[in-house]
Amino acid sequence: MRLTLFMARRYLFSKKTHNLINTISLVSMIGLALGTAALIIVLSVFNGFEHVIKSLYHTFNPDLMITVRQGKTFEMTHFPSDKITAFAGVAQLVKVVEEDALFKYNDKQYIGKIKGLSENFKKVSRLDSTVRAGSFILQSGESNYAVLGVGVAWSLGVNLRDAGSLLTVFVPRRGNPSSFNFSNAFNRELIRPEGIFSIQQDFDEKYVLVPLRFARKLLNYHHQVTSLEVYLKKGADVDHIQSAIEKLLGPAFLVKNRFQQNETLFKIMKSEKAAIYLILVFILILASFNLIGSLSILIVEKVKDIAMLKSMGADRTLVQRIFLKQGLLISLISGGSGLLIGFVILWLQQRYGLIRLGSTSGDFIINAYPVKMQITDFIYVFATVQLIGLLASWYPVRFLLKDFGKIKLK
Repeated sequence: MRLTLFMARRYLFSKKTHNLINTISLVSMIGLALGTAALIIVLSVFNGFEHVIKSLYHTFNPDLMITVRQGKTFEMTHFPSDKITAFAGVAQLVKVVEEDALFKYNDKQYIGKIKGLSENFKKVSRLDSTVRAGSFILQSGESNYAVLGVGVAWSLGVNLRDAGSLLTVFVPRRGNPSSFNFSNAFNRELIRPEGIFSIQQDFDEKYVLVPLRFARKLLNYHHQVTSLEVYLKKGADVDHIQSAIEKLLGPAFLVKNRFQQNETLFKIMKSEKAAIYLILVFILILASFNLIGSLSILIVEKVKDIAMLKSMGADRTLVQRIFLKQGLLISLISGGSGLLIGFVILWLQQRYGLIRLGSTSGDFIINAYPVKMQITDFIYVFATVQLIGLLASWYPVRFLLKDFGKIKLK
């Protein structure tokens, strides 16, 4: 074992008869190192974007959402709310009424969604930090207020300083209207805009948040809700609580965690990351052809050394191990160097934000490309590089030494 490693190290670092071999070996090491660095950097950037997107959805979406499996609404009269809030780890149970609506402000109109929230929402709200204008107030005493997404507010031309202009909300009237007149086909209520929030385009261009009592009055609901949002305490076991609620409510209700609420989005993100990983692995495989070339030329150059080792009693397996370990040393050094380069670049980006997304005018949610390093990615990348190095070394060693018995010392 020590002999083969000693010989492999000597062949790798000693000066060759032809400078071309040294050059090809250096190129193969640089190619694998840069490929490794690129792979870990891209994966970490994907992790960073995934973390940012999850944090945005975390701001708006609850830990768990309860909806009815069939139909749109369900009654709260006999719903076991107390049993759910009694579960260890449950912080609040927020009642929600959500419906498509037509909004009118002065002479402008816009179609979006109203989301009525019960008063205890303010105890678990994460939206205070997303308010860009006004304040996050939904109700005060008998007064009702609306907080609009920035896209909705921009489309309607909402001016929070204009206290005389109110937002008119129209929703289709349930049942059969007596005629096709606009006034008979829709319920409408007036509400004052109090704040504008900005989270993410999907929310900003769709939602207007209102008090639950306002939404129920508008829709002629009494005790109905369209969903219940369950907010958990920090460190709570989401899977355990989800299973407990599902068992309590039975098959008539759906209980979704945050991943299931946005299942399509997260699946697409994981698929994109896997696709990029495979593309960069393919580039690493192409870079490994330099390793195959350098080992092939080295074996041809060291025919005399091989013959001498054979005359001293070395068998084919020992000689193969020497050159195989040289290839593994190249992949080991390249992989380690690439990971080190990638780590330094990622650390600098994480610390100083060297590569920015755009101008500093605040048009973006984040100013610089986000990165998030994960130890599992470093392990997977290093293992991938070593596997590629092993396969790239195995082929020339196996093929060029198949006539080991015919090599003779001249």
